[in-house]
Amino acid sequence: MYIKFFKPLFDRIGVIALLIFFSPIILLTALIVATKIGRPIFFTQKRPGLHGKIFTIYKFRTMTHEKDSEGNLLPDAQRLHPMGKQLRNLSLDELPQLWNILKGEMSFIGPRPLLPEYLPLYTPQQARRHDVKPGITGWAQVNGRNAIRWGEKFRYDVEYVDNTSFLLDLKILFLTILKVFKKEGIAQEGEVTMEKFCGSN
Repeated sequence: MYIKFFKPLFDRIGVIALLIFFSPIILLTALIVATKIGRPIFFTQKRPGLHGKIFTIYKFRTMTHEKDSEGNLLPDAQRLHPMGKQLRNLSLDELPQLWNILKGEMSFIGPRPLLPEYLPLYTPQQARRHDVKPGITGWAQVNGRNAIRWGEKFRYDVEYVDNTSFLLDLKILFLTILKVFKKEGIAQEGEVTMEKFCGSN
């Protein structure tokens, strides 16, 4: 009952309220990205959602488009703009995903949507993370975010799928706010964000 009715209802009511409340911050962030990092101001990418259905995710851009002498994009660590790093630290780059929630493609709470190329690499157990809508934050994010390894991240995702409830969502929301203020788990050690997933058990 909660997943099918109340959770989507809370998402819809919450996202409308937040879009109104955060509109000045969203506009200010868009202006900062346009003037400091460049255009386009949005980073868009295809991601798998509920049951693996592909959708377009939106984020504020945090990297430049710098290329080497052969025309290839430089590594992420070199393209991450100092202002973009600050946006990530404050999770402001995630604000455009409120549009994904409004469209019904995402939820506030759920496993983070990853790359479509990972779909054939999942074990049947790991693939269960797609049994619910992806979220802006989730159980794995408040238990380490990008600082934990893939296998552990997926275990948290499936644990959330098996135990989704209003109280658990409230707990994740509260812990997420604490994580943002403490700036914990933004990146994996030695990486700008998270190492690429190559398949694991």
